[in-house]
Amino acid sequence: MSSIIQLLPDHVANQIAAGEVVQRPASVVKELLENAVDAKATDIKLIIKDAGKSLVQVIDNGVGMTVTDARLCFARHATSKIRQAEDLFSLGTKGFRGEALASIAAIAHMEMKTKQDQDELGTHIIIEGSKFVSQEVAVLPKGTSFAVKNLFFNIPARRNFLKSDTVEFRHVMDEFQRVALAHPNIHFSFYHNGSELYNLPAAGYRQRIVGIMSGKTNEKLVPVNEDTEIINIQGFVCKPEFAKKNRGEQFFFVNDRFIKSGYLHHAVMAAYDGLLKDGSQPSYFLYLQVPPNTIDINIHPTKTEIKFDDEQALYAILRASIKHSLGQFNVAPVLDFDRDSNLDTPYHYKDVEAEIPTIQVDGTFNPFTDDKTNQHYTKSSGGSGSYSSGASSSSFSGSGSGSSYSGYSKRVEPTASWESLYVGLDTENPETIESSPFTFENEEVTSSLFNDDEVEQASQKTYQIHKKYIVSPIKSGMVIVDQQRAHQRILYEQFLLNMTVNQAASQQLLFPLDLFYSAGEMKLIEELKPSLETTGFVFDESKSDHVVISGIPVNITESEVSLVIEQLLSDLQDGIPANSYSQNDTIAKSMAKSLAVKTGSYLTEKEQDNLVNGLFACKDPNISPFQKPTFITMRVEDIDKKFAL
Repeated sequence: MSSIIQLLPDHVANQIAAGEVVQRPASVVKELLENAVDAKATDIKLIIKDAGKSLVQVIDNGVGMTVTDARLCFARHATSKIRQAEDLFSLGTKGFRGEALASIAAIAHMEMKTKQDQDELGTHIIIEGSKFVSQEVAVLPKGTSFAVKNLFFNIPARRNFLKSDTVEFRHVMDEFQRVALAHPNIHFSFYHNGSELYNLPAAGYRQRIVGIMSGKTNEKLVPVNEDTEIINIQGFVCKPEFAKKNRGEQFFFVNDRFIKSGYLHHAVMAAYDGLLKDGSQPSYFLYLQVPPNTIDINIHPTKTEIKFDDEQALYAILRASIKHSLGQFNVAPVLDFDRDSNLDTPYHYKDVEAEIPTIQVDGTFNPFTDDKTNQHYTKSSGGSGSYSSGASSSSFSGSGSGSSYSGYSKRVEPTASWESLYVGLDTENPETIESSPFTFENEEVTSSLFNDDEVEQASQKTYQIHKKYIVSPIKSGMVIVDQQRAHQRILYEQFLLNMTVNQAASQQLLFPLDLFYSAGEMKLIEELKPSLETTGFVFDESKSDHVVISGIPVNITESEVSLVIEQLLSDLQDGIPANSYSQNDTIAKSMAKSLAVKTGSYLTEKEQDNLVNGLFACKDPNISPFQKPTFITMRVEDIDKKFAL
């Protein structure tokens, strides 16, 4: 029997490996940026077009490659990062597998230009689907440039699987931010469709975080610094009052490599225990340095998962260091109720020695100078006080057991007689002044078309149970309404009606709101602006890191604006729907979820009635916008069965 196992050709093996390594344009961005960092580059430029579908180009000023290395780097498992298996436990580079360039070249049109500093000429290579098209000598600057065009050109199914440009661009933005945050000592620049999005000069951790997120991030950051034998922790956490609904600004870096760790995230949440609202997520930027031999990176092709030797110790140290920082900067409350916080020494004055105050003496002062223009008074304790005025002969003196002052120095002019207050009244004939009945505006008019005995006193028709459900009796039994889902349905239909049929009303703000967001969030807000304006929002101006809102919908308070927009950005993180109806539907659902009355809120009798009546006035009162039942009915027969023996 003939053998049936065969070695796969290299181009087939490369396409198989590409299925894991290259999932979308953001994967290409990650691999190329990390290669540029490993090449010891100090200036890295990222250029993309059409969210990376048409072009992903990374230009660096690193060490470059020789002619032999330039050709060999596209072979499978060819790498300069490791030499033997033991090197995996002392990694100091981003990549080590040697699969990225081979996988990318197998599914795209790739062009590489590279040159070392000591060489006069560089190498220019063009590859299409693992096939070398050309290799020639070229005049190039120092460093390497990779241009990846037409991603998945030979795998149509994978290309059709890609999401919209908005979603893919968000993933590219995430990968760029992760690499740029991990290496603040490198100058990064980012261009999309010809426009510059980021230009980040080399700086410290705080400056890089502020440069990527927004200018207002600086006031939110609380530094974290802890150095132990097994781990060194540096970075920043955000104050609890700036917590967000989504987890977009949570970054762990281990040995300058971005990772995802649910276990370490739980340690951060434990440090914030009791400081956050329900559903809120803190922002943090934490840089961990551990010995390379205590971690295992070779778990997943994306290298974002790491195994630690002693996770329990890292958990305890991370939680304690964050708790210490929050308490050190008076962010977390303390339990000493007798302590006056106003007497605490500020943190930046803790190690500063006290200075001896200077004493200034006015040598020209003479208390016996007789100045006619000045008013003098004397104060005595436990004796008598006297007052004198230079131009007046009036005087006053008093005595007592406490402090006494001489009164006020201003001469009091005699006022007119009290009769002047009643000028115009006929005081000679007081009988002519008749007291007329007065009417007050706040008197309630209680007229009725029926006699009191004909009006039946209405009893309360709705009841609230556990601040969650509203019970209303009906002819056949009773209705139990979920107050949160019912309010979501009411608001959803109101917003959808305003966005599609009616002209939404807007209330103007006396002081416009300035809301700050990151570059990715600002791009999303720009796309949502036409739909938000139909709901009642009025935008004055939009800049690179903030928007100015001068008008808001009538059913939104000023304090809820940032929460509504934040929830909307969180709900649309997977992309904005293409057609306008789906976009309006998504916005209406998000705003209804943000503004609906929450479970645990007390409602008055009138609010309960309005909620029940508003629900059954909706077009589809049976379900909430998220396809969950809003009410159930219980018939009298069903209740009777419960009591039946």
